[in-house]
Amino acid sequence: MTENYVPQKPDGAEEIEKGGLESMVKALRNSTDPQVRQYAAYLLGEAKNPRAIQPLIEALADFDKSVREQATLALSSIGKAAVEPLAAAMKEPKWETRYRAAEALGKIADEKAVKPLIAALKDNREHVRYMAAKGLRELGDSDALEPMIILLKDENKYVRMMAVRALGAIGGKKVTAALEKALETEKHEQVRATITEALH
Repeated sequence: MTENYVPQKPDGAEEIEKGGLESMVKALRNSTDPQVRQYAAYLLGEAKNPRAIQPLIEALADFDKSVREQATLALSSIGKAAVEPLAAAMKEPKWETRYRAAEALGKIADEKAVKPLIAALKDNREHVRYMAAKGLRELGDSDALEPMIILLKDENKYVRMMAVRALGAIGGKKVTAALEKALETEKHEQVRATITEALH
């Protein structure tokens, strides 16, 4: 899903639209139809009302992927007001919530997102580490340098590749040295190619 993605209108869409914020939140929380929940999340993102943040964060754990994706886009379109609630969501037990919260923080790209994303680089779930590294690549913050260098030894090749790209975005002598060292021990061809690309 891209930023300007508009989901298909479900049956009863007009009623949700007319009912305003309360109606959208109710549809997002209570509807049994994922299409309705997705559309409600979309409308809440368009409304950009800070009161929509909490219900949208809850929707990051929705069992339907399209609803989780839409809630992520909605939170990122609300922007800075969502950063602190998203940072708090990075401590949720469900990895899907942490993953989507990291994605939204990366999209908002506010400096307040740096700390929670750095903390997420140590998450026990590889999906979350990957998304945190991706978000930090957008921010290019030098505070992420040391924790990102540690990720060059991550057990997951996709996490290592994203760490390489994030380090490439930060740049500098220390990054070059770390990437050259990683290249000496890296066995995976795809990761090696990513490192080589980042070095040139």
